[in-house]
Amino acid sequence: MSKKDTKHPWEEQLREVATHLEEDLRRFAGYVNDEIVPDIRRNSSDALRAAATELRKLAQRLDDHARRTPPPPRPGDVPKQ
Repeated sequence: MSKKDTKHPWEEQLREVATHLEEDLRRFAGYVNDEIVPDIRRNSSDALRAAATELRKLAQRLDDHARRTPPPPRPGDVPKQ
């Protein structure tokens, strides 16, 4: 009786599944490298510019709000009762 004959059938099935998963992961990694990464590199500068524009708008709103709202009193400025 060889060593292979003593294996359980589920062990062989598990090995086959692992082999298929490894192949699928290799194909997926290739797809990401070939299709997704180049697209991200092409569009990343546009995304950063859009984010910068939105951040400028947010900063302007914060500045506007700060100008309209009086600063909170400092602890030493609060009148005692």
